Amino acid sequence: MAQGWSRRRFLQSTAAMAAISTLPACSLISASRKTGQWEYHLSAEPSHASLVPGHQTDVLAFNGEIPAPTIRCRQGEPVTLHFTNNLNEPTTIHWHGLRIPIEMDGVPFLSQAPIQPGETFTYRFTPPDAGTFWYHPHMNSVVQLGKGLVGAIVVEEAAPVEFDEEHTLILKHWHLDRQGNWKDLAIPRYSARMGTPGGMGDSEWSHHPEYTLQENATTRLRLANVDNTLTYPIQVRGAEAWIIAIDGNPIATPRRLDEHKIAPGMRVDIGLIAPKAGKKVEVMYMKGRFPFLLASFITTPSTLIEKPLPALPLNPITPIDLANAETRHFTFEWAGAITPADKQGKGHHEFWLMNKRAWEGMSKGNIPEPIATLERGKTYIFDLKNVTQYHHPIHLHGHTFTVLEMDGKPVTPFHTDTVLLGKNGHAKAAFVADNPGRWMYHCHVIEHMKTGLMGFVEVV
Repeated sequence: MAQGWSRRRFLQSTAAMAAISTLPACSLISASRKTGQWEYHLSAEPSHASLVPGHQTDVLAFNGEIPAPTIRCRQGEPVTLHFTNNLNEPTTIHWHGLRIPIEMDGVPFLSQAPIQPGETFTYRFTPPDAGTFWYHPHMNSVVQLGKGLVGAIVVEEAAPVEFDEEHTLILKHWHLDRQGNWKDLAIPRYSARMGTPGGMGDSEWSHHPEYTLQENATTRLRLANVDNTLTYPIQVRGAEAWIIAIDGNPIATPRRLDEHKIAPGMRVDIGLIAPKAGKKVEVMYMKGRFPFLLASFITTPSTLIEKPLPALPLNPITPIDLANAETRHFTFEWAGAITPADKQGKGHHEFWLMNKRAWEGMSKGNIPEPIATLERGKTYIFDLKNVTQYHHPIHLHGHTFTVLEMDGKPVTPFHTDTVLLGKNGHAKAAFVADNPGRWMYHCHVIEHMKTGLMGFVEVV
C-alpha cells in the first residue's frame, strides 16, 4: 500500500473496485509512494474470472485481476509505471485523457514501438491535470479491450480535496453467453452501424453490485465508460446529484444531474450528499424509456453531519484565443465499402470515413499522412459533423477540447477529451495545439475506429 495512505482512505477510494470484496492494495498492484513520486508495476496477461456466476471465463487482465487495479497518483507529481507484456501478442498502454509527452502516449508505431511478448516498457510522465481517467491498449483493440484490458487511473488534486466517501465505477458490457463463453466481439453488419453490443452489462464486473455509504457523507462517484460500444445515459435516484467533472475536468459551476450521456471512453464525476441511514441511492442508465440498475448504495448510520460538497479546482488548460483561431472542418460519415478478400477469404472492412478518408492502418515504416497539420501554440476550432444516424464519441489524444457549441446551440464552455456526436450531431470544440507530436484522433466506438474512423493530427 502506498505510504501515507490510511486504510480507511484506501477502502473509500477503491470500494467499487472489486465485485466480491475489497482487496488490499498489494494483491492488486505493487506500488510505492516516495517523496513526490509514484511508482507502479503492471502487467497484462491471460487469466480467468467468474463473470457469469458459476462459470469461469478466459480473459485478458492487468496484473491477472478482473477488475483491473485502479492506479492512483497526484497532479504535478512524477509517475513511473513499469509495464510487462505477458500476452502472446504485442500490446501498448494508452493513458486516456492525460496530456502527457507523445513518447508516453502508447500508440504503436506512432509514438512507440509495440511492446513484444515478454518485454517490459517503462512509462514515465507527470500528469498536469487532476481527475478521472483510464488506461487501455491501443493494439488489437476489439479483443484486448473487449476481453478485459481496461482500468481506471485517478489523479488526485495537487491540493487535496476531501470527500467523506469516494467510489470508482467502471462500466462495461461483456460479450458472453449464459455459460460464460465468448460470443463474437465484432460482427460486420453491426460494426457498420452502432457497433456490436455485449450480452451482459456490468458495473465493476458485478451484476447490480451493492455497496454501503455513510449517511450525510459528501460523496464523489467517479464513473468511467470502458465499453467497446455502448453509450450510457446516466441517472441517479434516491439523492440529489450534481455533475462536478466531465471527462476528468471539473466544471466551473456544478449542475444538477438529470441525465448525462457517457459514451465509450467518456467519464463523469458525480457529487451527492448521502441520505439518512436505511435509504438507497441507485445509479441507473436509461435504455430508451426503461431504466436499468448499474449499482446501488445502502446508507448506514454515521456521526457525520451534513455539509456542502467540496469544490473542485479547475485544471490548468491553456486558454483558447478565439479571436485568432483557425477553423478545421471534419465530417464523419458511412462508406459501406468492403475491400476485396484475400485468398483465405479474409478482408478488411472499411465502413466509416473521416473527411472522405478511411484509416489506412499503420506499421513500422508505413505511417499514413496526418488528417491535419497544426501549428504549435495556435488555437484551432474543430467543426465536427456527424452525417450518420449512429453516435460517435470523438477523442483527441494529448489535448483537451473546450466545447463551444452542441447541435448548433452555444453551450457554457466546458473541457473534455471526447466529444459525443449524436445522430446527425454537430459540435464546435476549440483547443490550443500546445503539445508537439503526432496525436491519434478517432471515434471511441472501437469497431468504428477499427473500420475507418481514425486518423492523427500532427502538431509541429
